[in-house]
Amino acid sequence: MAVRQEAAAAAAAAAAGGPPGLGRDEEAVLLLERTHYRHDPCWLLPVTPHLCLACAVELLPEPGVSLVRKKYVLSCFRDALVRHTSLVTQLVAQDQKVCIHFISMLFGLLCNMEDGSVTDLCIEVLIQLMTQLKLEQTVHCLLDKCHKQLCNMPSMRNSLATITLLGKLVDAIPTLADELVMEHGNLMEHLLRGLVYPNESVQASICYLYGKLYSSPMAAKMLSGHFREKLCPVFLSTMDSAQTKELQINCLGLLRQLLKYDLFVSMVMDKSVLAEHAENAKGAPGETSLPLVLKKLLLSRDETLQVASSHCITAVLVHSPVKHASAFIHADIPEFLFENLSSSSEVLIWSSYNCLILLAEEPLFFSKCHTVYGIEAVVRSLQGSLKMTNTELHKQGLLLFAEILTRQPEEIRLFTSSAMCGDAGRALQEAVSSPVLEVATEAVKAISAFLRKDHQSMPPVQYRALRDLLEAMLNRCAQFSQIPLNRRSLGYVCSRNSEKAILQRGKFLLSTLEGFRNACRLAVEFQGEPLAQENPFTAPSAEKEDTLEAFSEFLLNACDSLCIPMVMRHSEETTHPALMEIFLSILHSLFVIVPHMKEKFSKKLAASSFIQLTLELKARFCSSPSHSALNQVCSSFLYYMCLNLLSAPETTGPPSQEELSAVSELLQHGLPPINSRIPESLVFLSDRQYVEGAARQRQYCILILYYLAYIHEDRFVPEAELFVAVQSFLLSLQDQGELPPPVVCRASIYLLAICQGKDSALHETVVSAIRKFLEGISDLHLVYTHHPLLLKFFLVYPELMSRFGHRVLELWFSWEESSYEELDDVPSAGQPTLPASLAAMFQMLRSSPSILLILLDLVYSSPVDIAYKVLIVLRNFLRKNEDIQVGSLVRGHFLLILQQLLVEHGASPSEGNLPLLLSLLSLVQLRNKSEQELDSMAMKLLHQVSKLCGRCGPTDVDILQPSFNFLYWSLHQTTPSSQKRAAAVLLSNTALIELLEKMLVLTWTEVGCPGTALLCSAWLLTASFSAQQHDGSLQVHQTLSVELDQVLKALSFPKKKSSLLSAAILCFLRTTLQQSFSSTLVALVPSRFGPIPPPEDTVLAPLGTSQVLSLVIGLQNLLVQKDTLLSQACVGCLEALLDYLYARSPDIALHVASQPWNRFLLFTLLDAGENSFLRPEILRLMTLFVRYQSTNVLSQEEVDHILQGAVLADLSTLSNTTLRALRGFFLQVQSIGLLTDHNTAQTLQASLQSLSPSAFSAHLPVQDMLCLGGVAVSLSHITD
Repeated sequence: MAVRQEAAAAAAAAAAGGPPGLGRDEEAVLLLERTHYRHDPCWLLPVTPHLCLACAVELLPEPGVSLVRKKYVLSCFRDALVRHTSLVTQLVAQDQKVCIHFISMLFGLLCNMEDGSVTDLCIEVLIQLMTQLKLEQTVHCLLDKCHKQLCNMPSMRNSLATITLLGKLVDAIPTLADELVMEHGNLMEHLLRGLVYPNESVQASICYLYGKLYSSPMAAKMLSGHFREKLCPVFLSTMDSAQTKELQINCLGLLRQLLKYDLFVSMVMDKSVLAEHAENAKGAPGETSLPLVLKKLLLSRDETLQVASSHCITAVLVHSPVKHASAFIHADIPEFLFENLSSSSEVLIWSSYNCLILLAEEPLFFSKCHTVYGIEAVVRSLQGSLKMTNTELHKQGLLLFAEILTRQPEEIRLFTSSAMCGDAGRALQEAVSSPVLEVATEAVKAISAFLRKDHQSMPPVQYRALRDLLEAMLNRCAQFSQIPLNRRSLGYVCSRNSEKAILQRGKFLLSTLEGFRNACRLAVEFQGEPLAQENPFTAPSAEKEDTLEAFSEFLLNACDSLCIPMVMRHSEETTHPALMEIFLSILHSLFVIVPHMKEKFSKKLAASSFIQLTLELKARFCSSPSHSALNQVCSSFLYYMCLNLLSAPETTGPPSQEELSAVSELLQHGLPPINSRIPESLVFLSDRQYVEGAARQRQYCILILYYLAYIHEDRFVPEAELFVAVQSFLLSLQDQGELPPPVVCRASIYLLAICQGKDSALHETVVSAIRKFLEGISDLHLVYTHHPLLLKFFLVYPELMSRFGHRVLELWFSWEESSYEELDDVPSAGQPTLPASLAAMFQMLRSSPSILLILLDLVYSSPVDIAYKVLIVLRNFLRKNEDIQVGSLVRGHFLLILQQLLVEHGASPSEGNLPLLLSLLSLVQLRNKSEQELDSMAMKLLHQVSKLCGRCGPTDVDILQPSFNFLYWSLHQTTPSSQKRAAAVLLSNTALIELLEKMLVLTWTEVGCPGTALLCSAWLLTASFSAQQHDGSLQVHQTLSVELDQVLKALSFPKKKSSLLSAAILCFLRTTLQQSFSSTLVALVPSRFGPIPPPEDTVLAPLGTSQVLSLVIGLQNLLVQKDTLLSQACVGCLEALLDYLYARSPDIALHVASQPWNRFLLFTLLDAGENSFLRPEILRLMTLFVRYQSTNVLSQEEVDHILQGAVLADLSTLSNTTLRALRGFFLQVQSIGLLTDHNTAQTLQASLQSLSPSAFSAHLPVQDMLCLGGVAVSLSHITD
């Protein structure tokens, strides 16, 4: 009954968990009542629970005490030991004998109890006591008891508790492992015996203990022989046959400990290899292979076992993948690892990734096509893991993918379908866009490995997907490189962080460039694959994006817009040789990828200082052999860029294949040794001592590099120092009697021309050396570079200009691409903005007018396109520089050229550039605004031009037009005496008169018309000849016949849409009327098919009344057109007609002047606006009506109104022509007596005095000679 009550109380206390506030009955359970009163109070715990150690020592081994009470006492002691560690340890340790006795009692209780919960409590209490007491004697005592227990145990059946205690004890106190092995070595035999005991709990405990023993390096070393000879096969067998999860986990735990040591890894794997060989031979029983055991665990559905087995595989492979991977591969472990990638467990996927990464180091992994089997699982796993938040998993998956992509043999295609290849690209694109830098870094490496020819599906190659992938990679790199660095001065730590950030950026940029370089290599490789040129499945009408050409252009644009800016920005912070090596190799490969853009790309690179950048890299890093690869890449890049720049130059002629081959060989040998900085290179270039062949080649290459840099405005070399160095170089060549290659000579001359300052000039010896070098070159175009300063260089030194000026100017104009036509179309009054090249040319012409003679020779001897450019330049120069007197110089030289040309071409003068020369001569003549006496040279020139015209036909417009202009200007822009002499010379040329007659006839024919402008000149010349002959009574050698009816018809019914032609015909008709048709030069003949004039018209002969009226109507119609020049010509002709009529029949003259239509005509002209009557042609017309008293046309009141308007007008703003016409109108009104108002008469008198001929000089004269539509026109000739 008492026992049952005790048990109930203990159970209640146990249920309460032994809290601090125990009741009296519960505390009584902890004490042994019959003996407690004898115990010293020192053994009583002073805090709750009030446990007495002496009672516990007597109570726990007591057979009569219930198991429940014992368990409760142990539980309370454990809790007290946890809560009040120091008090309990002091309580136990105050007497060593009691302490040892208590431990022995607990160990005995452990060994004798079959209840597992009590056993666990005993073990836990013992472990806590050992760890808290830290008394070696107690520990040794416990170990001895355990040893003795195991040794005296006939069977391993009851050894579970002891072995478990040992395992946990060694786990709690790791140093016991060494002591246990050293002092209790024969215990291993019992453990080995227990390992084969058919109880997996015992086996599990033994494996646990082994695992703790082997965790100590010293113990492991001492147990190595034991493992080799006995434990290894037994352990592998146990592991292979394990059924419970506890045993499997403890086996794996022991295996993990063993696999930490190379020795045991070798033992286990060697044993496994022997077992496999034996199994393959005859299947020897009892031999177990570790790969097969782990494979079995991988096949289990237990995630923990799968993860643990993966860890074990990883542990083996870490030691030596090359040595041990093949065993796992032969066991098909990779296949199951790939299967595990489909798991949802991040830990399992992670561990599988690790195993596969290590297995990928073995070539057998690829040759047995495990990657082909598992690549889809890798891609799908990567896609799934990127949706998770575990960035470490992302990194590991990308690392595996990169390893597979990198190590996969080219002959074994990894992606068997385009869909799988596309999935891989999209996964990499998503990964590289990750905001986590470490993930993006691994993704960039994987992309770099992915960009391999054998990894791409073909056909079709998914160029669009590749482009998207590269864009994502480059954009991620650009995004990272644009993150601002924290450069605030916060001390050393901030500086280190900044350096670390720059280094991190450099690594990421390096990986990105490696990927881009692989993409470029891919494009190069696809160039030789016909099937890779474009996607055959693309619709014909679709945009061609999936083509190699589009992909190649994308690479060029991406490099230009992203790669180059990123590298340049990074190079401002630091320069990494490996990064620059890859970068320059990319630029080099782009020359091959996009061959049609290589010249343009090279020019852009040169203009962006890439020559300077590459030379600085070579000088900084390539002076030692440690960066030989960088030196090779730099030299190769410079080599191809220089060849590209020289092959398609913008400012010089393309080289021949022979020249290009010579330059190629020169650069190939001379570029690699160049690794000095700019000052050192200039010193080397200036060396006047004897220079050997290799050194001379280096000098040549340096000059070519500087030349190409300067051409593209990269002037990184100081001009003054370079100017001196090049001179020394040329003198060195002269001293050694060497002739430089044309490209080197071109570079030297160009650099001298560009670097020559305003105050610096070449020494005579250098100029002589240059001339000697140039004379040894077959053609100057081989050394010519188009630049204004180079032209100035040749023209500023007389020795060079006299020998090479003609050819240099010819080359200059052949390269000029300015809009010369636009300049030529601008009227002389306009001021167009000149191109810089022309402005420079004009400056040279002003400083040395003798260059004009060379330009004249060019007009004569050069091809037509060049000669035309020269002509336009001369025209514009002469127009803009009227102060420079070049007339006599040009005319004299032109006369020589013209004489020579007439001798050479004879009867066919239209050949060559004669029209251009004549056009220039006309321009020179036009510049003479004042009347000048014609000297003997001018008369000779006039004779030669007229002689030239006589040899031409009406269709030779290009020659006749400027020639007629010259003849016309010669007649009208000279003194009266010279006019008479010039007219006599021209009239003596019968061929010229015959030509004019033919051309006048062509005015009213539709076939063979030479053009309106030339017809205008012909009529004007005829009118001029007729006037000069009539006024000077000159001898006529050939008459000129004109049909009067056709002339009148042409004026009455003009077919040509040219007012100037009508004005010219009117000028001719006015001259004829003024001469009363009595000219001995011009014979006006009636039409052969015209009607016979009536008898009453004889008084007007050769005109008829109907012809007069028809002519008047024609003049009225022409006046209505309101063209100023044409209107004045019409009024002048009408004046001459009325004078002619009045002299023969006054009635007819008055009848014509009083026609009612004249009033309508006058008011139509006056309707042009306010003060429109103050136009010279209207004033002259009104003067004519007043003179012939046509009051029905212009009444007295209207005359008064006009006079009043004239009085009110500001006469100072009127032109001389208008003032003369107004004065004539006043005088005519005054002479007729139409002034009735006295005030108006006085005002008129004042006006007449102000308008006296002397007052005209106050007004600026209007230029009389003009060129209208290419026709030379004298305004006074047409209008007066």
